[in-house]
Amino acid sequence: MAEDFLQWVAQLPGLAVYAVLIALSALENVFPPVPADVAVVLGAFLGRQGIVSAPLLGLLCWMGNTASSAGMYFYARAHGRRFFATGWRRKLMPPEAIAALEKAYGRHGVYGIFVSRFLPGVRAAVTPFAGVAGMRPARALIPSASASAIWYAFLVAVGSFLGQSWPRAVALLDDANRVLAIVAVFTVVLVALLWWRARRRRAQG
Repeated sequence: MAEDFLQWVAQLPGLAVYAVLIALSALENVFPPVPADVAVVLGAFLGRQGIVSAPLLGLLCWMGNTASSAGMYFYARAHGRRFFATGWRRKLMPPEAIAALEKAYGRHGVYGIFVSRFLPGVRAAVTPFAGVAGMRPARALIPSASASAIWYAFLVAVGSFLGQSWPRAVALLDDANRVLAIVAVFTVVLVALLWWRARRRRAQG
C-alpha cells in the first residue's frame, strides 16, 4: 500500500509533490506510521528528474515537520497534565511518573531530545512529553529542530546522490532506519528499566 502511494506521488506535478510531502512530514508527528522518510527521499529522487528542487523540498519538509512538532509540544504543555489527571490515563501516567519525567527532562532534556529525534517510533513522542514535563520551549524545540534538520539533509542527500537508482536509495534508508530502530528499542528498554527501578525504590521507601 505504501509503495502504491509513493508511485502515485511520483506521478504528481511539481507543486502537488511539494504539498503532499510537506503534509506527510508534518503528519509524522501526529501519526508516526506515516512513511514520511521514504516520501522525502522520493521527492529528492524526483529532483534529479527536474520535477522538484531537492534542496527546497528538504527545507519545506523540515519546516513542516518542525512546525507540527512544535504544535504537539505546545498542545501537550497546555493540556497534557489535565489529560493524565483522571481515569485510566492517570494509571498510565501517575503523578509520580510525571515528576520523574520532569526530573529526567531537567537533567538530560536537551541532548536527550536531540538524539531521540533520530529514532523511529520514538521521535514523535519526544516534544509532547517535553511539553507535559513543562520543559521550556527553547530547550525543547531548538534541539528537536536541529536534529530534524540533520535528518532531513540526510534524506535529501540519499535521494539526490542515489538518484540513478531508486532501489539503492530505499535500501540505504531501510538500513539506516533498521539501525536506528535497534537503538530505539534499547533506549526504550533502558528507560523502562530505570523507570521500574525508580518506582520500586519509592515503593520500598
